[in-house]
Amino acid sequence: MPSNQLSRMVGKFEGLPTGLRQSLQTFLLGNVVPFLGTAGMRFETVSSPRVVVSVRNKRKVQNHIKGVHAAAMALLAETATGFVVGMNLPDSRLPLLKSMKIDYVKRSSGDMRAVAELTPQQIQSIVNDEKGEVVVKVTVTDAAGQQPVECEMTWAWVPKKRG
Repeated sequence: MPSNQLSRMVGKFEGLPTGLRQSLQTFLLGNVVPFLGTAGMRFETVSSPRVVVSVRNKRKVQNHIKGVHAAAMALLAETATGFVVGMNLPDSRLPLLKSMKIDYVKRSSGDMRAVAELTPQQIQSIVNDEKGEVVVKVTVTDAAGQQPVECEMTWAWVPKKRG
């Protein structure tokens, strides 16, 4: 697994019981990106090839029909894909969301979950290429196991500027 500041932070929680590990990851990563904590995003799995993030269907993320708001679904997909890229990106590079395509195909039901995954070839490119981009596979499901949204997130990376 690639080693960077994010992966080392998350690695400190390996071996802890699942509930405690998820709570600590959620707290820590919510401090890295404060809006995630505000929106109630919960990190279930954080690893080099796979990140799983969920959000409960609570008032603060609901729309006018008591479902998870469209913007919260987009944030869920963006969070999962961004962190799976971040788990692999060397510290000398900066991740940038290049594009997000989201089709809302049916009404959602209950809590939502996003699973973002990278292939070994994508990880190799992120680790080795100074600049590049990758389309990250993400599946967003609701409490009924349906996919109310279809997403495609393209992430790019560039060298961090010095000075």
